[in-house]
Amino acid sequence: MLELAARQSQLEQAASKLTGLVITIIVFAIIVSLAFYLAERTSERVQRLVKYLLFLAPALIFLFVGLIAPAIRTLYLSFRDARGDNFVGLENYIWAFTQPEILQILRNTGIWMLVAPIASTALGLTIAVLTDRMKRPGLVKSLIFMPMAISFVGAGIIWKFVYQFQPNDRVAEIGLLSQIAEWLGFVPTNWILTAPLNTFLLIVVFVWIQTGFAMVILSAAIKAIPEEILEASMLDGASGWKRFARVTVPMIRGTIIVVLSTITIGALKVFDIIRTMTGGNFKTSVIANEMYNQSFRALNYGTGSALAIILFLGVIPLVAYNVMHLRRERSER
Repeated sequence: MLELAARQSQLEQAASKLTGLVITIIVFAIIVSLAFYLAERTSERVQRLVKYLLFLAPALIFLFVGLIAPAIRTLYLSFRDARGDNFVGLENYIWAFTQPEILQILRNTGIWMLVAPIASTALGLTIAVLTDRMKRPGLVKSLIFMPMAISFVGAGIIWKFVYQFQPNDRVAEIGLLSQIAEWLGFVPTNWILTAPLNTFLLIVVFVWIQTGFAMVILSAAIKAIPEEILEASMLDGASGWKRFARVTVPMIRGTIIVVLSTITIGALKVFDIIRTMTGGNFKTSVIANEMYNQSFRALNYGTGSALAIILFLGVIPLVAYNVMHLRRERSER
């Protein structure tokens, strides 16, 4: 009897959802038909405007609901207390720039923004140049690009085993880095617990993933350099290094800037690697991870929102610079 009642309840719920879906589709069809009907009886200018509004409206609504409204609410909460009940002014921002723990987090974020993009771009550019003249570079590029198919969480789990440390001498060492250190005659340590070394070890994971992205973009830019320019530099007697420094790099300078800024944005908002490997402990936390801790673990929406706004303000100059650079390149063409 109970099973029959449960099945009947499930059927009723399914029927209710199906009815709601059908009604929604019918209402949408009526609205679209009405819009086109009215547009056909107006001027051409009004028709064009109605068409733009009709096709842009869903995207604009989703943009407002998913991005603009949460951003406004986050800005509002950043000036409120932990529960969002009382106005506290700039206290949350003062807290973010005065607490020693948060200052350490800001320093870590700065290290990520400085080291990760430069290392990823430099390695990607080096591999792109070295493979440019190879007859069959596909295999090498595929191996370098392969980590891009792995999520940050998956990469964090993989490298967590690489950095594994076994303090008990009676148990076999399974951490690759610890085993290499032993082979070289060094005494391995608990890599993840050692600050600030652990921050740079986490950056290695990020660089391992992003190098493939930098290599593909920069390799395409190098391939686009006219052969006549390279041949002319060779006829002038320029060595390989001079051709790279004075011809290749200036010709792909715009692409290098785009790659650097894109990876910098990724490094600024990195979260998955930190969360998976250390949880932000041992002085490895960054702004995105602390924002999560404050908002969803400590339930302090004021400080969490303030950190989110700081992170947002850090991204804006990079995006603005990219837009200005692209506009400048288009105007020069």
